[in-house]
Amino acid sequence: MTKKTLSRLVTFAALAIASKALAVKEPTPAPAAAAAAPTAIAIGASAPSLDVKMTGVDGKSTSIADAKGAKGTLVIFTCNHCPFVKKWQDRIVGIGNDAVAKGIGVIAVNANDPGVVPEDGLGGMKGLATAKGYKFAYVVDAGSKVARSFGAGRTPEVFLLDAGGKVVYHGAVDDNVEDAKGVKEHWLTDAVKALAAGEPIPVAETKALGCSIKFAPQS
Repeated sequence: MTKKTLSRLVTFAALAIASKALAVKEPTPAPAAAAAAPTAIAIGASAPSLDVKMTGVDGKSTSIADAKGAKGTLVIFTCNHCPFVKKWQDRIVGIGNDAVAKGIGVIAVNANDPGVVPEDGLGGMKGLATAKGYKFAYVVDAGSKVARSFGAGRTPEVFLLDAGGKVVYHGAVDDNVEDAKGVKEHWLTDAVKALAAGEPIPVAETKALGCSIKFAPQS
């Protein structure tokens, strides 16, 4: 190898090292921000959208105001397909039917877009309400407008309103979705009993646990 060739190799090596040192490293793209969780209306606040008419499994248009009982109203954001709803389903129906008997109106609201989950369409709702023996309204929240106004984000997610339409309980059904016999904290049952008896709600708010609501496009 001649001195000239060696000199060229040394020069090329030096340039490569310099180029690497001066290269600007491309920044790693930041992860996409997670969608903000809806903020539920506060305990003690007046519930919104009470007069919005929604189509029910009985073919009638029903609002939360229409479902109101003398002692208050239980609003349950739910659907057909969600595994959490299915596990809590019998308890939800039992609590809802009992609430009706206690003078508390009940309305189950399906805000899911059936275009995303066809099982959550009105036909599936009718079959479910009949099979499970709903003694309360089960309605379609077209465009998910009512759910958005409540700040609901899960199925199931419950809001218990007093006779004046103010929220006195919000959150989950109880503390054990997997095992009804293993429940230690009967939050919704206790809240319904307290409201019906005119007593303070033992636990006013818990964290709703369930599937995310599949919001329909806003018109």
